[in-house]
Amino acid sequence: MKRFHIALAVKDLTASIADYSRRLGGKPSAVVPGKYAMWRTDTLNFSINEIPERAGQLRHLGFECDEAQGFSSEIDANGIEWELFSPVAQDDKIVEIYGASVV
Repeated sequence: MKRFHIALAVKDLTASIADYSRRLGGKPSAVVPGKYAMWRTDTLNFSINEIPERAGQLRHLGFECDEAQGFSSEIDANGIEWELFSPVAQDDKIVEIYGASVV
């Protein structure tokens, strides 16, 4: 399976989790309190980070792909970071960067 990935900065993680859970029709599949949340739907991998000074800004784009080997990122012609990763590689990266998820 291949999912489009988008990562945003948010002002308040708790309020944003409630808002995006309603918009996406389900609870996040990973939450690191005060730092990070991520949803996996059939077509979308959506993550948010609490970075109040950058609230509403795009952090990066990418694809989650079952066939991807590990985790990679590159910058496109417009300065946007694009990531490519397997679900397992992303789960490992979440723990590495933010700590263990409570979900």
